[in-house]
Amino acid sequence: MELLVAIIIGVMTCCAVFLILRARTFAVMLGLTMLSYAVNLFIFASGGLKIGAGAVLHATEEYADPLPQALVLTAIVIGFAMTAFLVVLSIRARADLGNDHVDGKLPVAKNTRQGASS
Repeated sequence: MELLVAIIIGVMTCCAVFLILRARTFAVMLGLTMLSYAVNLFIFASGGLKIGAGAVLHATEEYADPLPQALVLTAIVIGFAMTAFLVVLSIRARADLGNDHVDGKLPVAKNTRQGASS
């Protein structure tokens, strides 16, 4: 089970890095969101899962560690705020610049560049 979770986290991280390196703002936004999900899974899995363990001390013999759960909940809230900010930022950049590229410039084809210099 641990190997499956590690593979899933690795695949999500690879896909997120691929999307972050794209030149479009929507792909970058999806990549950052996917990376935050991968980090949340990593933090949650690093805390371990105890079946039948209580969340409150002295309620059962064993108790679950609440720190990874609190960190993941905090990361979810921060990730949601970051995603909302990126959506507004990308919509504003699209309206101001007229395109969806990260640097605000459309890539110039080689044929177009030669014709413009003549």
